[in-house]
Amino acid sequence: MTRTPEVARPNVDGLLADTSIQILICCGSGGVGKTTTSAALALRAAEQGRKVVVLTIDPAKRLAQSLGLNELDNVPRAVVGVDSAVGGSLDAMMLDMKRTFDDVVVAHASDAKAEQILNNRFYQALSTSFSGTQEYMAMEKLGQLHTEARTSGRWDLIVVDTPPSRSALDFLDAPEHLSDLLDGKMLRLLLAPAKGPFKLMSVGVNVVMSAMSKILGAQVLKDVQTFVAAFDTLFGGFRQRAEATLRNLSSPHTRFVVVATPTRDALREASYFIDRLREERMPLRGVAINRVHRSELDLSAARATAMVEELGEGVGPEGNPDQFRLERLALDCHARRMLTVERERELIDKFKLTNPEIPMAEVTAQSQDVNDLESLRTIGALLAEQE
Repeated sequence: MTRTPEVARPNVDGLLADTSIQILICCGSGGVGKTTTSAALALRAAEQGRKVVVLTIDPAKRLAQSLGLNELDNVPRAVVGVDSAVGGSLDAMMLDMKRTFDDVVVAHASDAKAEQILNNRFYQALSTSFSGTQEYMAMEKLGQLHTEARTSGRWDLIVVDTPPSRSALDFLDAPEHLSDLLDGKMLRLLLAPAKGPFKLMSVGVNVVMSAMSKILGAQVLKDVQTFVAAFDTLFGGFRQRAEATLRNLSSPHTRFVVVATPTRDALREASYFIDRLREERMPLRGVAINRVHRSELDLSAARATAMVEELGEGVGPEGNPDQFRLERLALDCHARRMLTVERERELIDKFKLTNPEIPMAEVTAQSQDVNDLESLRTIGALLAEQE
């Protein structure tokens, strides 16, 4: 095997101890262990004295299970069993995009207007299933948490576990997409019958509205118009908060960690995230490569396979067929494991060669699922031991 390229280590404990870092975001493709990494980092930070809240945007239940909680929702819940000897604490929550959307409406609209919006059928559909709503609400919730952290002192570190796909970085586009939506001609057109210079073009507007009514249905169109008219006053504040959160993500108070596994597809996705973060000038702290296979036995796959062939089909020098079969089985298992080890090593080394300036940590594959605080501590230690 070729010699592993030398790259910087991420200095995980130094990152977690740095109180100027207020937001830590774990991103990567699905199935690479972002939830585990987020929870492990959050727990390690809390047990080193930080006041941490970990937010998952992934609707799966893995974070709650690993932290010993029955469920997670839009309200931060204290994690029991955290060693708080040095003053740290850990809360956990999961993004509920409709609840977050509802809270925005209630907080920034009059009682009458809030009731009108919350009861609107188009809003109810928008707040639960409209494309992009999750990313808008992730920005909103992160902004809310950061504001509460600064004003109340309840937390000094927010760890974010992002969705299991490339959409994990879609929240970076949320302010721009929101601006496009709010400034779009369609919304202006929907408001046209009620206000603005479109009154001068009422004939043309009526033709368009008539066509839209036939396509969407009169009631649906009315619901949309009612929603837009009621929500119009909230658009500006929503956009400003999203843009402020985006600026905060590129500030010295934030760090990103890209999570991957030693597979071709996962490392390719990791490269995409790295390129995107560079493009957006976001502060990338490092890469965590999970589930890396290793072997304590210094015996290559090729040599183990050759030894199996050398043994042949006999009963061995001791004349014990069971012992002979066990030896063959052990060598064969080792050969297959080493094929995995060598393949992963080749992929990791190639990835490091293309990203030599990025600190990287490798986490050894665990024999059991990571589903409790003790196993999270193990992952945290593995991330930090490569200082």
